[in-house]
Amino acid sequence: MDVLIEPTRGKGEPELSGPGLLLINPGDAEQATRLSKGKNFKRHFLYNSKLYLGTERPHPCFWAGPMVGAPMAAMALEKLIALGGKRFIVYGCCGSLHQSLAIGDLLLPTWTISEEGTSPHYPGSQPPSTAEPLRQELADHFATLAVNTVTGPVWTTDAPYRETRQKVTTYAEQGILAVEMELAALTAVASFRGVELAAVLLVSDELWREKWTPGFQRQDFRQKNRAMVESLLQFCQHLPSDEEK
Repeated sequence: MDVLIEPTRGKGEPELSGPGLLLINPGDAEQATRLSKGKNFKRHFLYNSKLYLGTERPHPCFWAGPMVGAPMAAMALEKLIALGGKRFIVYGCCGSLHQSLAIGDLLLPTWTISEEGTSPHYPGSQPPSTAEPLRQELADHFATLAVNTVTGPVWTTDAPYRETRQKVTTYAEQGILAVEMELAALTAVASFRGVELAAVLLVSDELWREKWTPGFQRQDFRQKNRAMVESLLQFCQHLPSDEEK
């Protein structure tokens, strides 16, 4: 395919060799910024996002964010891959479509149904799926912390204000567990570029009830969200670099 623009690593830009954490939401990126201060992380340019690269061996991990919406997330991931990134963990929130998932639960997505406009531009395996080995490493990490996780497929949409009751019911009956805005595009890019990508989603609201039930402002949700950002940063710092893998 004769594309006009390919992402590249420019002069003076960093080279990534360790695993990376992609933070979807602005608030999580702000928390990661605070956690990175005084801990040998250096900030680099990444469009309208942030890129912080650890400068210490043996595990020079990085994190990037925010990247809300499929186009921005895919664009950021493309650049990070061009900089050398090969393993990525996505962290964000999702809305539950099924009563088996409650606010505050953790979902490790397996594959995606796409209703966004970015992933169709990336030919590859269908449906877009996360990397099973990296997903299993995440499951093992949370198991050691005695944190329960659920695995299953998710629905990615560009239109959070057009999630109809009929769609929620139909997808839930098909075994689709949650809805979010970026993962189908991210998994499509990762598959196309031949890199590993897995995700952790924290349930922030429930769409399966008679009335939409948000949990964003609940104290227990906000505490768990903060704990998740810190835990995943630590997890990335303990993963081996690409050379050590």
